[in-house]
Amino acid sequence: MALIGKGITFDSGGISIKPAAGMEAMKGDMSGGAAIIATMWAVGKLRPRMNVTALIPTAENMPSGTAIRPGDVLRAMNGKTIEVINTDAEGRLILADAICYARREKLSPLVDVATLTGAMAVALGPGATGFMANDERLANAISQAGESSGEMMWRFPLIDEYGEGLKSNVADIKNTGNRNGGAISAAKFLHFFAEDTPWAHIDMAGTDDSDKDKGIYVKGSTGIPTRTLINLVIGMAQKGKPLAIT
Repeated sequence: MALIGKGITFDSGGISIKPAAGMEAMKGDMSGGAAIIATMWAVGKLRPRMNVTALIPTAENMPSGTAIRPGDVLRAMNGKTIEVINTDAEGRLILADAICYARREKLSPLVDVATLTGAMAVALGPGATGFMANDERLANAISQAGESSGEMMWRFPLIDEYGEGLKSNVADIKNTGNRNGGAISAAKFLHFFAEDTPWAHIDMAGTDDSDKDKGIYVKGSTGIPTRTLINLVIGMAQKGKPLAIT
């Protein structure tokens, strides 16, 4: 099993720079990576009987003379090419390589965690964490793990039509699609690299931070979905890792 966490240590948006208001919070764009580190700490203590590999691609997204630009074409680890439309859609670029690495190592299933899209925060707000999956058993396991941990996980559909907006005239795929349904099109981008490996994408953009104390969470970083991931690993270990590549 591979747990993959987005580790953007600061996200200015790059050349497609973000508005100044609220940019100070972009030091939290590594929340996915932090959740994976916390999960692995717990896994090390609990020692479930299964192999778990953590992958945390890390970068800082800043404008500079050497920064990627809109219109650039990048080559992912698996050889597929990506046309950069918006440099603020950078997290999916580093996650793509991590997913490719995990597949090369024949790890399965794959679960990536990221503060990936503002669209997810708009869709669900702070009350639930959205996720998508290409495997029904993995999706059900995440939902159950979230329910048992007190972290509500809400599944979104992986609609093929949303991948149409990612088609490029100069590369295999674009890094952004249509604005409408942006959380789903972002997941379709990652799905393009996960292919048929059992995979789930957790977009915790709306739940990684809380502006007040709420239940078990204190004001600030919530740690979501650490508890869910711990329960997911324990549950899969008890069932003998039923999601291996066939």
